Amino acid sequence: MSIKNFLFNRITANILAGILLVCALVFGTRIMLDKITRHNLEITVPDLTNISVDEAERIVAANKMKIEVIDSVYVKRMGKGLVYRQNPKAGSKVKEGRRILLTINAMNAKKVMMPNLVGYSMRQAKAEILSKGLQIGRLEYVTDIATNNVLKQMYGGQEIAPGTMIESEAKIDLVLGLNNDDCVTYAPSVTGMKYKNAIETIHDNSLNVSEIIFDETVRDYSDSLNAVVFRQEPEYGDTPLLMGMDISLYLTTDISKVPVPEETEEETEATQQTR
Repeated sequence: MSIKNFLFNRITANILAGILLVCALVFGTRIMLDKITRHNLEITVPDLTNISVDEAERIVAANKMKIEVIDSVYVKRMGKGLVYRQNPKAGSKVKEGRRILLTINAMNAKKVMMPNLVGYSMRQAKAEILSKGLQIGRLEYVTDIATNNVLKQMYGGQEIAPGTMIESEAKIDLVLGLNNDDCVTYAPSVTGMKYKNAIETIHDNSLNVSEIIFDETVRDYSDSLNAVVFRQEPEYGDTPLLMGMDISLYLTTDISKVPVPEETEEETEATQQTR
């Protein structure tokens, strides 16, 4: 074998050995990193919402995770002390030992001071009630010289004095004046509205909501917040109604149930003119 061939084979062998060494180092490093970072050993975060903190702690312990309560809110329609929100969300992939941060529903509602609404107009009383974190309940009308003038403020069937501490989101019923010369209103069109907006619109028209009927698509509180009105009784129209009368609402999350509003003659004519 010539010296030239010997050197060439030696260099080639060294290059190949170097390549193999680099590959071995990369492969070994990858294996070590996988072990250190627990690659492919991620855990799926369970759904902890709407259960007690004790139960949530048992569930995460079984999954080699931890929990920490970091905040609280008050949701009247939810069980006290239950988990309201979690971070990371259910279904997220995390490493073993991850801490799940919880927001729970407070045990006690926030208290607010009842304002003095007597003598206010309906519009003024509504603004004051909402600013205090309260809600409007039923509107009861009695004969008086001034229509929509607040005569009494009621809670739980009893008059409530200004300055009384009351739970936030409590419904305040109003006794309002009704002049016989100004006592009628009309049903507004609330189809397509979410129910909170629909109720507000109905109150703005001096009417009450007698019942709210959800269809089968509304399964929980979250669905109810997103549900829209697809039917109302009485329907929107020109028939006069006595102030304080009731309207029933039917709600769904299925938008296809909401009727498409018909064009008026003026709207039809305007559409044709633009074509």
